[in-house]
Amino acid sequence: MSSTAEGATAGFLVWRLSMKWRVAVDRAVAPMGLTHAQYVVMASLYGMSRSGLRPSQRALADRTGLEPLYVSKLARALEASGLVARTRDPDDPRAMQLSLTEQGRDVTRRAIKVVQGLLDQLLEPLGGQNSPRTREFTRELATLLDAPLDPHTENHEEQS
Repeated sequence: MSSTAEGATAGFLVWRLSMKWRVAVDRAVAPMGLTHAQYVVMASLYGMSRSGLRPSQRALADRTGLEPLYVSKLARALEASGLVARTRDPDDPRAMQLSLTEQGRDVTRRAIKVVQGLLDQLLEPLGGQNSPRTREFTRELATLLDAPLDPHTENHEEQS
């Protein structure tokens, strides 16, 4: 166990791991003109479109866990870069549907390969991407992500 982990809470370690991952992805996709957040939007949009979906900004926000306003800001920047197309949803004129341009698909495919290489490195200590330990780790992360959190709820014992 590293010195960082000694006496650390699970919350601190989750935060440190997420920061390590964010920084690594930021550095890896920067040569393609992307940030980690832009990569998340584009890779998610790529996956959704391969499933036949043309998601709204709201649906993409729900998928990524990013705030809808932030997804809107990212989508506008990606549109200005020629990577994403934003069009009005014919069923809901208030909603914007997103799709990757041909250039956006090309950049996303290259970025996914780079990030998959990072994922290989990250998961090597658990036996690689397809190891039983990694599958269990993934299930545990999904369990934590599915657990509802209310930041306004105080969880203190009643004082007598």
